[in-house]
Amino acid sequence: MLDIRNLTKEYGKYKAADDVSFAVGSGEIGILLGPNGAGKSTVIKSIAGLLRYKGKIFINGKESRSTEAKKVFAYVPELPAMYEALTVREHIDFIIHAYHVQAGEDEVRSLLERFELQDKQNKLGDELSKGMMQKVSICCALIIRPQVILLDEPMVGLDPAAIKELKQVILELKEAGVTVLISTHMLEMVKDLWDIMFVMEKGHIVAAYRKSEVKEEDLEELFFHVTEGDHGKEDRTGEGA
Repeated sequence: MLDIRNLTKEYGKYKAADDVSFAVGSGEIGILLGPNGAGKSTVIKSIAGLLRYKGKIFINGKESRSTEAKKVFAYVPELPAMYEALTVREHIDFIIHAYHVQAGEDEVRSLLERFELQDKQNKLGDELSKGMMQKVSICCALIIRPQVILLDEPMVGLDPAAIKELKQVILELKEAGVTVLISTHMLEMVKDLWDIMFVMEKGHIVAAYRKSEVKEEDLEELFFHVTEGDHGKEDRTGEGA
């Protein structure tokens, strides 16, 4: 489970995230949706421990900065970064050793094949396209078998086959009881994935919806409705926006 309570991140007088609170349960896919500049990446980076912030974040009941929480947490950033001198396979091996994961050769091979990296595993980080770097980042996150995983704009830069495979992986994680949070501004990419959706605008969560309570054809209309200024409306979960 992922639980964010009163998260606030300030840059001078500007609040990129202003008293943000929401939760995603085990076996749920949560979507943090909003236009560019809404504050989504600030929230994601705070959860990932990359920013200092005010508030509390809990991962499976453990404070997010704790070693126990970090062991079960994985993060796929919007802009993948790789070590120039390490190969694709060495990146995965590095994560395996860093997290003390018991991962066999078959498991690694299956993951590489799934994302069409088996013939790229000896390429260095600086030899890869952004799309291939994104695939490596996804593989590194999955190899630790996380209980909570965050993905920031994960489908940007991926080819259609990789997008299809990633969506299938996300659904498999859900079935395995993993908590998934995806940050995106691309509603079309995630409309068939979500269980609970949080709409963010100008540093605030302005609405939250459960899939069981929203018709698919109404989703786009609801998104544009709440991001065009009608923030006083109570959300579909019964909580204030």
